[in-house]
Amino acid sequence: MNLKNLTFSHFEKLHNAGYNLDLVYLLFNVESGVDIKELCKESARLSALYQGLYRKGLITDEDGLTLTGKELIKFITEEHEPEDKPKRRKTTSDFEIWWKAYPGTDTFTHKGKSFTGTRTLRARKDECKLKFDKILEEGEYVLQDLLDALGYEVLQKKENSVKTKTNRMTFMQNSLTYLNQRTFEPFIELIKEGKTIESSEEDVQGGTDI
Repeated sequence: MNLKNLTFSHFEKLHNAGYNLDLVYLLFNVESGVDIKELCKESARLSALYQGLYRKGLITDEDGLTLTGKELIKFITEEHEPEDKPKRRKTTSDFEIWWKAYPGTDTFTHKGKSFTGTRTLRARKDECKLKFDKILEEGEYVLQDLLDALGYEVLQKKENSVKTKTNRMTFMQNSLTYLNQRTFEPFIELIKEGKTIESSEEDVQGGTDI
């Protein structure tokens, strides 16, 4: 019995037919000539499984395989086509996480203050993905570095907007320019240095805002 050949399609069809892998294991032993009755008699649970082979019509009174049992063995040992394999669950890519985090526009509300913008900040998604993936492939930064840098800059601009009563998010680059010019790098350095953003009631320290 080689379980490496047991695909999800096998498992699904066995389950739908009311068989489990315990029965399958015993059935393969019967085919190999093992005295299953003798092996199972000391255990109530194994004895029940053994009786299950009879109830499901898989073995004869002489502990041989019935036609149904033989067909089941044949089904399990058959190789199925690759399309029978289950589809892998789709996962959200690093880029999609970053893309959703990037501000959609320069309109925002912060600390109860609303600022009206005029620009869309997410631009040319496909080109952004190529650039983003290339940055990660370089190995110097990971997704969290880029998210932290983006969050730092956006928060800084919003705090400065409240402080100066002018919309500083209008100076936020669109997403493609941001990646091409690697605008995130100085903010990553600020974070590594432990710089923080002061509340809008005071001067912002450690920033690179314009």
